[in-house]
Amino acid sequence: QVQVVESGGGLVQPGGSLRLSCQVIGSISRINVIGWHRQAPGKRRELVAQISAAGTTTYGDSVKNLYNISRDNAKNTVYLQMHNLKPEDTAVYYCKLAGHRVGVGGYGYWGKGTQVTVSS
Repeated sequence: QVQVVESGGGLVQPGGSLRLSCQVIGSISRINVIGWHRQAPGKRRELVAQISAAGTTTYGDSVKNLYNISRDNAKNTVYLQMHNLKPEDTAVYYCKLAGHRVGVGGYGYWGKGTQVTVSS
């Protein structure tokens, strides 16, 4: 059984920084992508950033040059470093593991989310 566990959310002032962590517990395939998504009240869930097992990264347009995603494969952990946070970054941040197992097919697991609130 695979579990996706987020941590690091909280309250931060505008202009501040925050680092989120996403740990995947359990066996995962070599082919996988771990990503951060966020959902603000009344809005659709959107991709923030994702990183493949090989280190290829993708960022949402709104966070390019502001956020940095990285991963430690030995710990099955992905980090999202966020800088210059704005009130509009307030949302629940979810981590998702997507992968592919040979002979089985694709799979995906979501974490329960961590709240990030940007407010003075």
